[in-house]
Amino acid sequence: MILIDSHCHLDYEPLIQNLDNVLERANNVGVKYFLTICTKDESYKKILDIIKKYKNVYGTYGIHPHESKLYKNLSTNKIITNFKNPKIIGIGETGLDFFYENSDVDSQKDCFIKHINAAQQLSSTLIVHTRSAEKDTFEILKSEIKNKNFKVLMHCFTGSKEFAHKLLDLGCYFSASGIVTFKKSNELSDVFKSIPNDKILLETDSPYLSPEPLRGKINEPSHIIHTLKHIAKIKNDTESNISSITTSNFFKLFDMNNKP
Repeated sequence: MILIDSHCHLDYEPLIQNLDNVLERANNVGVKYFLTICTKDESYKKILDIIKKYKNVYGTYGIHPHESKLYKNLSTNKIITNFKNPKIIGIGETGLDFFYENSDVDSQKDCFIKHINAAQQLSSTLIVHTRSAEKDTFEILKSEIKNKNFKVLMHCFTGSKEFAHKLLDLGCYFSASGIVTFKKSNELSDVFKSIPNDKILLETDSPYLSPEPLRGKINEPSHIIHTLKHIAKIKNDTESNISSITTSNFFKLFDMNNKP
């Protein structure tokens, strides 16, 4: 069984302090590839060191919506330039988060569109964070998607079924995090049950959002096994098959057969 953690933050404390052991524990439960996600420039510098050291770890470049007010001068060209490393395979995480007011709405939207433009020019995959911003996120994605090679992954998806199916019409993929395992996440389980298997990936978002039965503890990639079990259960499928499908989806989405 091969699993992929499609969204983790290996450069964050406390994971980075003990990364050899973190990755070994993940490998022991079948996690063979990792995508460590950029949120700001300081993060990107650490990610470059990590992906150089570990053959099976890949990275992204992007500015989290919380940080967007500090990146008003960010250019699409800078995003494209930071994509030149062959192990940088995605743009993001980017998007809109109106739940917290860490950055103003205009800064978030402007930053989001710059990332979209970069993904379009690179024919790359965009990793989208959205919270309390379904309408604006959908309107921007719908208006900006002009290139059929431009792909979208809705990370840690917690939106409504209506939102999910509107995004499916745009060709988006969805990653399930530990949130889907929470005892009060029945509606979210129903959403993922309704999403076709060939559009689903798995993630931890570690060190955050540990799944049940580990909720409240520091998360790490090895915990993805609990999210796999839950998705298999709600899909009335085997863990082995869901693992195979989500791994295949990741390889397709990020064009991994052409990566080092």
